[in-house]
Amino acid sequence: MSLKKIAELTGVSPSTVSRVLNNTSSTCASKEVRDKIFKAAREIGYQPNENARNLRNAFATPQTKRHVSIVLARIKTLDADPFFYELFRSLEIALMEHHTTIDHIIYADKELSQDISNSQGVIILGRCSHKLLRQIRTLNRNVVGIWRNSMDFDSDEVVCDGKKAAELAMNHLIALGHKNIAYIGDCSYESRYVGYCNSLIHHNIPMNFEWIRQTDQTGEAGSAAFRELLEISDEFTAVFCANDITAVNVLKLLEKVPRKRKRKISVISIDDIEQSQDTSPLLTTIHIPRAEMAHMAVTVLLDRIAKRHTEFIRIEFPCRIVNRSSCYAVESVEG
Repeated sequence: MSLKKIAELTGVSPSTVSRVLNNTSSTCASKEVRDKIFKAAREIGYQPNENARNLRNAFATPQTKRHVSIVLARIKTLDADPFFYELFRSLEIALMEHHTTIDHIIYADKELSQDISNSQGVIILGRCSHKLLRQIRTLNRNVVGIWRNSMDFDSDEVVCDGKKAAELAMNHLIALGHKNIAYIGDCSYESRYVGYCNSLIHHNIPMNFEWIRQTDQTGEAGSAAFRELLEISDEFTAVFCANDITAVNVLKLLEKVPRKRKRKISVISIDDIEQSQDTSPLLTTIHIPRAEMAHMAVTVLLDRIAKRHTEFIRIEFPCRIVNRSSCYAVESVEG
């Protein structure tokens, strides 16, 4: 099926469809338009033009059409978490490039709600429980997980270490002279919280538990947590948010809430979602390579489906800091 058909179904130009499905720019269309395009592409079973692909790659060979299920753990909807929304879109693109379609999109916290035994493989997005993974593997043995840390499960996995990402963020703040650093995010079995604590311990910085706020890492919860911090203390100079959507809301709140003190508060987080490039000030964050992780997860899964490997594979991607303008040296925030 052609790009023209998708354009007809969605009411946009074929060039817009092409830019969205090839992920050439996150600003080429609104979120609503992108959602419509991906939905139409799934409904008609769109696959990239093989002749065009072969012209770009002399070694390309026709692919057998495959179908997999995607399980989203920990989240109720994609719209609730921009990081997983963008990761899912990268995954859709990678699957299309490998002539693979999606059977089911399943939101599962504790157990599955749909049968995945007829899918050729399963991709899990986000940390899941041992119980959920056992259920998945009972129904399907071809499984790969994409998450921030190794889960030591009996499955292939593609990871980007959340503890290392947190330590990178904290070290950036500490290098700027910050010692009074608050934390907003999940604290239960959460690697980013471990990274926060480890960095304080490593640099002999006392931990102030009043500056630690447990949240479900949604924007609304992050705003509420930051309001509480502002009410109880005027001594912290920086806030480490466990994810970007929390940090985006913290920056918005800093613009709206009347400030009793003159010093600026540095804000840093993890994910590097699209919204982090459209904040005031621009958000300093840790980049998680979503597109590369999605591509590798699909590659590993298809390799397992083809029985080219039997041992479990763990692939870890590095993270990096994207230094924008939401963090300040301590000397520049006093007074």
